[in-house]
Amino acid sequence: MGLLVDGVWHDQWYDTKSSGGKFQRSQAKFRNWITADGSAGPSGTEGFKAQSGRYHLYVSYACPWAHRALVFRALKGLADHISISAVHPDMLSDGWTFEADDAGATGDTIYGLPFARDIYTKADPVFSGRVTVPILWDKERETIVSNESSEIIRMFNSAFDGITGNTDDYWPEEMRDAIAPVNDRIYDTLNNGVYKSGFATTQAAYDDAVHPLFDTLEWLEARLATSRYLMGDRLTEADWRLWTTLVRFDAVYHLHFKCNRKRLVDYPHLWAYTRELFQVPGVAGTVNMGHIVRHYHYSHESINPHRIVPINPVLDFDAPHGRDQLTP
Repeated sequence: MGLLVDGVWHDQWYDTKSSGGKFQRSQAKFRNWITADGSAGPSGTEGFKAQSGRYHLYVSYACPWAHRALVFRALKGLADHISISAVHPDMLSDGWTFEADDAGATGDTIYGLPFARDIYTKADPVFSGRVTVPILWDKERETIVSNESSEIIRMFNSAFDGITGNTDDYWPEEMRDAIAPVNDRIYDTLNNGVYKSGFATTQAAYDDAVHPLFDTLEWLEARLATSRYLMGDRLTEADWRLWTTLVRFDAVYHLHFKCNRKRLVDYPHLWAYTRELFQVPGVAGTVNMGHIVRHYHYSHESINPHRIVPINPVLDFDAPHGRDQLTP
């Protein structure tokens, strides 16, 4: 039924007691792949063929991991082929819920179930593990294809190309060896680093997380001073995996997770780059800043026990970015 910790359903496993106060993230359990012909992917079983209308994506607009999948759904022209349900931003005693609101939470548009954990137990009645989003659901077989965001975006990157005609490739084979270490550093120190800083329960654990985080931001700032994108003049998945953290940084991580040595707007190249990616057609529509701010400040009682939602800075993601002239 998911993980029940101190009476609270969690979408992550926050194990700090056994790790010296450090945040530890567990692995996803559903690792099948949608492929163009239904053959097995790198993990899991066969039988998940790319077909229009067959698959459904459960997301949280607040969650950066789910946001990756929404971005790729937009970039690859999949909105007419993969339907979505969005959870409510408040994640309290029952975890992610399908309560609807006027700001984007849709309810469960397939089954009308009340909680995200119900999707997991529909796929596996004896499921025990994390209740996470995104969830990629197969409506035909009524099961979860995958709940691993890094793999879902790679499915979206290529599996449906024959259906959509969109052959944009953000995981080009000839660049994979170069992309992988960039992804690894960004994931460990920044994507996950904000959580390791924010959920640390000892000073040592916080220090161990926050200093590498800002070292990576400095490294990225220097890299983007001479290169339009992380890998040169071509957008890749590395950019989008980074971007969903950057777009949340000043609104959430700087204050709420104590990542406050600098703001994103204090890095001129990173801030311009974030605006540029926001302005890529279709991407702005994946950002729900109301859900982002509400979720973090209202849901994390251990960090913000009074659940006061701050007014936050005004961030103009639509301002001119001036990066068109930048070459690698």
